[in-house]
Amino acid sequence: MPNASQTSPWRIPTRWAGGLALTALSLLTWHQDVMALPAFARQTGQSCVACHAGGQFPELTPYGRMFKLTGYTLGEHANPLSVMAAASVSRLANPDGINASLNANASGAALQLPLLNNTLKLDQVSVFLAGKITDNIGAFTQISHDPYANPNASGEYRLGHSGVDNVDLRFADHFLSPQGDFLWGVSVNNNPSVSDPWNTAWAWSQYVPSSGGPGANTYLDAHAPYPNSALPGDHYAGINVYMYIHQSVYAEWGMYRSPAGRLHFLNTGYEPTNSILKSSNNPYWRFAYTKEWGAHNLMLGTMGVLAHPFDSNFGVSTSDAQSYQLVRSQGLDAQYQYLLDPHALTIQWSNQQQRLSPSAADALSNGTPLSATGIMRAKASYVFNARYGLSASTFSQSGDFSSNTQGNTLELFFMPIQNLRLGLQLTTYNRLANIDKPSDANTVNFYAWSAF
Repeated sequence: MPNASQTSPWRIPTRWAGGLALTALSLLTWHQDVMALPAFARQTGQSCVACHAGGQFPELTPYGRMFKLTGYTLGEHANPLSVMAAASVSRLANPDGINASLNANASGAALQLPLLNNTLKLDQVSVFLAGKITDNIGAFTQISHDPYANPNASGEYRLGHSGVDNVDLRFADHFLSPQGDFLWGVSVNNNPSVSDPWNTAWAWSQYVPSSGGPGANTYLDAHAPYPNSALPGDHYAGINVYMYIHQSVYAEWGMYRSPAGRLHFLNTGYEPTNSILKSSNNPYWRFAYTKEWGAHNLMLGTMGVLAHPFDSNFGVSTSDAQSYQLVRSQGLDAQYQYLLDPHALTIQWSNQQQRLSPSAADALSNGTPLSATGIMRAKASYVFNARYGLSASTFSQSGDFSSNTQGNTLELFFMPIQNLRLGLQLTTYNRLANIDKPSDANTVNFYAWSAF
């Protein structure tokens, strides 16, 4: 592993230049007349800035939210296929220092291998089938491949994995009258909050795709604390009913269960026992108030999930009533946007509390008590002319010693064409569990993200 003391951790190495130029050139030549998500752009005839604030995915504009709420059915039938890819080069400040801390404080733990510090790598490839099916039915389906998802026999994360990612199948109807505006729908999906119309909830908050395998990626912004459902598995099967009244009040309620039987496709490619829920009584809720005036729009909301996931770590039968945990996640969030060409400003804030009651099997084995975790994240982003952007965010996670984290991320990004985004991120840490010197984990990340 490189010794960070030999060079400045924030100077972009000369050997990156050829790889970065090759990545940018190859992405630029993919396809220059489509937009993200290209299937939706073809369907609606709109550019990406119509649905995404300043053109940056996944943050949605009011038009983008209405497109999602109406079941992805606005516009005409079009080619539903899209492909997305993300590549990056990341530099971890001092991996030797991190491993020394982990060995001393975390019982011999170490960074995942391969480290791939200062190395151009493909992070993720996704294929989408998305768009209008009928006037009331539409879909968003994503299948993704991570080249570094799993360890090989030597413990190095060099084995790829493909599987179903986000799925959102919808029926929606919209009633307009002199008395008001009423929209309702049903979503069949595989991830609590993937149905969120603001794309600010748990499933969407990690907005830059990144492989979790390479050790140099361990402390990227994408892997820093984000609000999440706290469910331990991969994907679940949910059916949600939602209403949007007078374009002001949004209410959603759903129930989740194991993705078994005919719903197994919602978890294709993943281990079924990781995503077993007790019965179908695992509710998710999302309520929000939103207001638009001129170029401004505001959202104040809350969301939560109460679920009973199977504790597969103890090898007990799924028929054992003592083998299920209890997960409670709930929080508040807010978003403000100012959207008036050539300016797009977005400010987001989220504060979440998670409480985990371990299964009886876990408690009997380890005497594990109730655990509680708090996660806060705030972010402001500005995009000029749907091309030049910057953002700043701060994050913190509090709970037991093994989870306490606090840091910040600064980002500059550039969109030379609608379907290509180039970004440079600096993530710094003030507090990090098991790391004696948190700044050892500071990470510079250059990424290229494109869809066609």
